[in-house]
Amino acid sequence: MIKMLSGNEAVARGMWEAGVGVAAAYPGTPSTEILENYARFPNVYAEWASNEKVAVDVAVGAAYAGRRALAAMKHVGVNVAADSFMYAAMTGVEAGLVIVSADDPAMHSSQNEQDNRTFAKFGRVPCLEPSDSQEAKDLTVIAFDLSERFDTPVLLRLTTRICHSQSTVELGERREPAQGGKPFPRNPAKYVMVPGNAIRRHPVIEQRIRAVAAFANTFSYNQVEPGERTLGIISSGVAYQYAKEVFPNASVLKLGMSWPLPERMIRDFAASVDRLIVIEELDPFIEEAVRLMGIPVEGKSIFPLTGELDPYVVRASAVRAGLLPTPVASTGPEAQSGALPGRPPVLCPGCPHRPTFYILNKLKVPVNGDIGCYTLGLIPPLSAIHTCGCMGASIGVAHGAVQAGSPERHVAVIGDSTFFHSGIAPLINVVYNQAPVVTIILDNRITGMTGHQQNPGTGQTLLGKDAPVVELEPLVKACGVTHVKTVPGYDVRSIEQTLKEYIQLDEPSVLIVVEPCALLPEARKRWVPLEVLADKCNGCTLCFRIGCPAILKSEELDEKTQRPKALIDAGLCTGCEVCAQICPRAAITFRPAMEEEPA
Repeated sequence: MIKMLSGNEAVARGMWEAGVGVAAAYPGTPSTEILENYARFPNVYAEWASNEKVAVDVAVGAAYAGRRALAAMKHVGVNVAADSFMYAAMTGVEAGLVIVSADDPAMHSSQNEQDNRTFAKFGRVPCLEPSDSQEAKDLTVIAFDLSERFDTPVLLRLTTRICHSQSTVELGERREPAQGGKPFPRNPAKYVMVPGNAIRRHPVIEQRIRAVAAFANTFSYNQVEPGERTLGIISSGVAYQYAKEVFPNASVLKLGMSWPLPERMIRDFAASVDRLIVIEELDPFIEEAVRLMGIPVEGKSIFPLTGELDPYVVRASAVRAGLLPTPVASTGPEAQSGALPGRPPVLCPGCPHRPTFYILNKLKVPVNGDIGCYTLGLIPPLSAIHTCGCMGASIGVAHGAVQAGSPERHVAVIGDSTFFHSGIAPLINVVYNQAPVVTIILDNRITGMTGHQQNPGTGQTLLGKDAPVVELEPLVKACGVTHVKTVPGYDVRSIEQTLKEYIQLDEPSVLIVVEPCALLPEARKRWVPLEVLADKCNGCTLCFRIGCPAILKSEELDEKTQRPKALIDAGLCTGCEVCAQICPRAAITFRPAMEEEPA
């Protein structure tokens, strides 16, 4: 059977065909849909872990216990999981272990665009790179076979375009996992990484990667596609597709395994062409390795070091480098009609985070932000976030600023899922060192930024089973915080009063702001739009300052101030009443119910 699948869907299918026993992940674009799709297959186990390190530890434990296992994450998640990734590379496994890194060139939804092929080299593990959905499925299955053959974790590297683009996939049969677990290994010399054992394991993994490198020369997904000898191209992943489109007649060496590289194959290929180039996104990873072989090669002197490649970028770069002739101006319709209209990011209408940022802007305090929907609190007119680095950093950064002598009271903002991910440890550090940091946990009852995934505070698992709810207030108190309060997300007055109280304290405090995401089904059922009473509105502009997309400027001007009055788009308004609470003239109210027309 053939189906159209995205790369993420294809990886999920490959997991199922490979007989994966345990899968764990933390949601992060562009990787999220892998486990969401895998969880829909029958008789599988999949979970959202509290963070990526935990996900890898879970997968490692399952692989030690003899069941094929996979951990999936976006590229920056590998940073969180690095400790576990590296010890797994040292120990090896009992059953196949695959770690998926979904890299994000051009940073569509990320704080950097790191190239995680480097992690494979660093950890001495193989790295496989699919160039379409068929290969995403096939290489997932193959990754487990390689893992077991060479006693190693395997890094499966995707990129955003592979994750989210669709292509045809021929489906295969499932390889049913062995029934019942085998006895857990009692092999301390291999699996207990005290220094004495680790010292003996290091030569083993160096020999292992040499064995994989020898295998790479015969790996069927490393393929030479003969063409004109004037130009030879080495490429992998989605960049291979762009190379084929722009240089249809060139000779191409396509690498399905981008680490370790097939040296003999590369030398033979280089000898068969007059000029050798590498087309790859981000780092000159392949290019530098080829150059270290003593082979003349070009790459980043021609193609960009940053951002995504696409056929237009590859073609324009090739023209500038003299690899292609300058195109003749077309007299027909242009292939591209120019840049798309700007679409600045903004908190959704009715977002329960908006009142908190409105108040923080009023209070003019430094706010150390975190990764999530609430990062959009930096966008004007809210303009209420001043730092944001990585998940869980907000509390630690605020603490560091206080200990450095910053004269202002620092506020750290973090979401519920991010707090479970990596916010608990820094909060304990704040308590232990008694820094007067005000921490705000924005609890919207879901992992919102990546599309509504469950987390330890939602009461449901990835497989749809009921689970205990980890309550934030008792957890925070157990960390040692004595000043803790929970308030509704739309209660502007309570948020402001509590924050004014907490920023006067000389000890840690936590404000938990709770309101379900406005886009959750149960929240959408309560949407009732508001309207502006034009005769009461004087254009004071206060409602504009909350940055709600549903609040517009009317063409009607106030007679005295000559400022535009407010207008509410009923199609966008959720009826959260935040604007009504801050309106000083009671000019915003609910729309009257529509009367039914007589039959």
